[in-house]
Amino acid sequence: MKPEILLIEPMMPEIEKQLDAAYTVHRFTSVAQLKESAGRIRGIATGGATGVPEAVMDSLPALEIIAINGIGTDAVDLKKARQRNIHVTTTPGVLTDDVADMAMGLVLSLLRGLPSGDRYVRDGAWGHKPALPLGRKVTGRKLGIIGMGRVGRAIAHRAQGFAMPVSYTDLRDFELEGYAFVPDLLTLARGSDILVIAASGGAGSRHLVNREIMEALGADGFLVNVARGSVVDEQALIQVLDAEKLGGAALDVFEHEPDVPALLRHSARAVLQPHRASATVETRLSMGELVIKNLAAHFADQSLLTAVI
Repeated sequence: MKPEILLIEPMMPEIEKQLDAAYTVHRFTSVAQLKESAGRIRGIATGGATGVPEAVMDSLPALEIIAINGIGTDAVDLKKARQRNIHVTTTPGVLTDDVADMAMGLVLSLLRGLPSGDRYVRDGAWGHKPALPLGRKVTGRKLGIIGMGRVGRAIAHRAQGFAMPVSYTDLRDFELEGYAFVPDLLTLARGSDILVIAASGGAGSRHLVNREIMEALGADGFLVNVARGSVVDEQALIQVLDAEKLGGAALDVFEHEPDVPALLRHSARAVLQPHRASATVETRLSMGELVIKNLAAHFADQSLLTAVI
């Protein structure tokens, strides 16, 4: 008999086809839906932002592995997983380039006003209405990065092409050639023109970027988030944007996805994306393949490729 797994977040059709071939797949709709099959489900495939709701994990007594299609683990109770000897895997490295590309795309969109320029042309305003405000130069801007893991380093590498001096903060100094370590986030914000968040989510980083940090960036500073929405105090962000105490913000992630506050959605100082930094065909296929390989390794009693636990 094929092992039974629960698919919480949809994946690429090609990946789901492979899952269906190898497993009996239950597609999640509600905890109540699991009543008949809960005792037989041994694995979960889910997304990084979606994770595994506590009620779902509690309802699956035979659960052995959670394969996350992403790099975030903040939406999975890792402590409980360890207590129950449930393995957890992610897809590190696979999405690094796409997330870093998105970060730079957001920087360009925010400072050069690309979304508003697109709307201006589409609305037939060009030549008929007042010209758009001038944008801000990107090349040479001082870039600060919060979190110098794989994604942070890939962003820093791309920033070199724009002649950006790069500084970063993290839990420790990685002694990276060409990049300045700043142990204090407030100091980093004060010395940056653009602050990019590439840090992990979770309780330890919740609202790490608060009003004080945003105001330290200042009216000529810009905030970009491709990490987790919880890292930013969203209400404070709305207030500093409205008060023109921050130059602008470009966000791919939000505190309560998919709900985005109306004041943020209507802000002329914000560029927004629906959490799609890794949303390319190539990367989503590669991520899905790694999920499949981790599940296959587990059920074959082999070493997991990218285990967190």
